[in-house]
Amino acid sequence: MNEMQLKYGCNPNQKPSRIFMEGGAELPIEVLNGKPGYINLLDAFNGWQLVRELKKATGLCAATSFKHVSPAGAAVGLPLSDTLKKIYWVDDLGELSPLACAYARARGADRMSSYGDFIALSCKCDVPTAKMIQREVSDGVIAPDYEPEALEILKSKRKGTYNIIKIDENYNPAEIERKQVYGVTFEQGRNELDIGNGLLENVVTDNKNIPDDKKRDLIISLITLKYTQSNSVCYVKDGQAIGIGAGQQSRIHCTRLAGQKADNWWLRQCPKVMALPFKDDVRRADRDNAIDVYIGEEYEDVLRDGEWEKVFTEKPAVLTREEKKEWLAKNTDVSLGSDAFFPFGDNIERAHKSGVEYIAQPGGSIRDDNVIETCNKYGIAMAFTGIRLFHH
Repeated sequence: MNEMQLKYGCNPNQKPSRIFMEGGAELPIEVLNGKPGYINLLDAFNGWQLVRELKKATGLCAATSFKHVSPAGAAVGLPLSDTLKKIYWVDDLGELSPLACAYARARGADRMSSYGDFIALSCKCDVPTAKMIQREVSDGVIAPDYEPEALEILKSKRKGTYNIIKIDENYNPAEIERKQVYGVTFEQGRNELDIGNGLLENVVTDNKNIPDDKKRDLIISLITLKYTQSNSVCYVKDGQAIGIGAGQQSRIHCTRLAGQKADNWWLRQCPKVMALPFKDDVRRADRDNAIDVYIGEEYEDVLRDGEWEKVFTEKPAVLTREEKKEWLAKNTDVSLGSDAFFPFGDNIERAHKSGVEYIAQPGGSIRDDNVIETCNKYGIAMAFTGIRLFHH
């Protein structure tokens, strides 16, 4: 198949719409179920590139949860602790495969943003992963293959309309890519930059020690940023993104946004939050919403009389600012990547508040000395990669 007609483009008024291969080549995908739309396919192709690269760089299966052409989460298939299984709502699924662990981590990083995601998997979709996907609100999935039983499970989603795409994992696009904006064609070489440990050799801080597992996390952050709308910053811990800030005009706003998401991820693991007395019939999405409000500044919206009764069996006590501060201080060993240089030390100050101890960024700011000095104040190890990762 050389082309695929679509219902419409980004919006219903944008017709006609299609994807096609120039020069008569075959599309590298096969739609096994559903009718993916324009944005679905943008997410699918960007997500596939991300997980393919994560697998190549780490040797581990990988997954990502994409929304509006940026990842809400990305992860590799490391085992889950009992705590993570509980906050990701997968503690009832029994034994999880590495791929299922990767998707649980990718979906669990920012469950609010992942609602209605498009999933990309680096490896053949297995039954444990399909069962996990089956009960999440999602638009579709792309993978190199599917186990027969897994495929049948996925086909049952959304009354049989769930989008399932199989991609040729051996497909390599042309070296030159093009797109049109306002009738003008833009052309550039594809970003085929190989992201590996070699980018982490120029450690410019007093602390030169970056352990191997933290190098892995920094590589995950950089590969994630490569497919995230700029400006972007990514916090990573234990093989998964825990906070991604995308598409911000200001670097500090990006660092704050991603840092707040990382904080929310950590606060979900606070014993007081994990013990919230939810009613048995509360939907997963409603639980996520309630938790997000409860740990935020607008907690009264879910705790006031007439509201808490909708989701809780009894009214929970407020998670105080002091309790949050005490719990957040326990989050350590976080790695952070930035798609372009930090212009001021305020980004480091904010990152430090979310437990960041390792940083990878291009360097090259006229205020590099201030950024390095701020890292040294907190004992943070920072590598200058020398490469920018803008994505638009």
